[in-house]
Amino acid sequence: MDILSFWEQMTANPLLFIAVVLTLGVILVNGWTDAPNAIATCVVTRCMPPKAAILMAAVFNFLGVFIMTMVNATVAETITKMVDFGTDPDLAIIALSAALFAIVLWATLAWVFGIPTSESHALIAGLTGSAIAIHNSFEGVNGSEWVKVLYGIVISVVLGFGLGWCVCKLVTKLFAKANRPKTEPFFRGAQIAGAASMAFMHGAQDGQKFMGVILLCVYMSQGQSLPSDISIPIWLMIVCSVVMALGTAMGGKKIIKSVGMDMVKLEKYQGFSADIAAALSLLFCSVFSLPVSTTHAKTTSIMGVGAVKRVSAINFGVVKEMVLTWILTFPGCGLVGYLMTKLFMFIFA
Repeated sequence: MDILSFWEQMTANPLLFIAVVLTLGVILVNGWTDAPNAIATCVVTRCMPPKAAILMAAVFNFLGVFIMTMVNATVAETITKMVDFGTDPDLAIIALSAALFAIVLWATLAWVFGIPTSESHALIAGLTGSAIAIHNSFEGVNGSEWVKVLYGIVISVVLGFGLGWCVCKLVTKLFAKANRPKTEPFFRGAQIAGAASMAFMHGAQDGQKFMGVILLCVYMSQGQSLPSDISIPIWLMIVCSVVMALGTAMGGKKIIKSVGMDMVKLEKYQGFSADIAAALSLLFCSVFSLPVSTTHAKTTSIMGVGAVKRVSAINFGVVKEMVLTWILTFPGCGLVGYLMTKLFMFIFA
């Protein structure tokens, strides 16, 4: 599918046009709330200025989308196979548009309060609530694919915290006798590399999810099911990366402050440890086709790093807010997706 034929389909089908615009809106909000996690520690430890870090995040988000999609596109496949919107193409697009609207609404509210909620979980919850609404039952929910989400939550939290603690502990041991000022240049460069790897894995995870949704829009508008092996065009990767970078530039500072400064006060070696731990956690989950939250991976790795020094170094007030948001996202965004789908069906169907 080339970009010209895609544009012709969008302009010929208003419902498809609205669905794609809403998906791009979700990607933009993802840039506000999720993408800044990749560069938060790098910015607050003054390794890079915000503008340069955002540019780096955009480049490595694209590389993550491009390279990991070529190697393994199963994260996108998991998202698209998680729910079934039925056989009526118009009704399916209306329901999907309602789910995407609910995700944008939910994520924007979280951004207003500076809480790094997970668009990955909002996406999953919104799609699930919408599928339940269109079927009036759980018939449209694919339980075997949904279980992967639950596995991903547990694995990303455990891996994020555990790897954060282990990597930071190892770095502390290796540099225990080193002259602190002399290690600054090394850890500045190392942390930039760590942030780049984190941005790469963010693109690999979240970029695939949203591109999968756009392709789902196209196939549903034609009354077709997705093919067994998804082929994602390069132009779509570029569009998603640019929109995500724009969102980071517009609203990323609030999340950078919440993740990088409020939760744990980090030094350069700690920021490096958190970035590497989170990137490894995301890589593991991507290889095993688990759609996980980059927010989960990054924030829990920062907690693990903070716990090396002392548990009291973690600001549990901020942690509590994040955990509460995570817990509320599935039922909350799912309910909003359900209600918006019923409303959209009443108005447009």
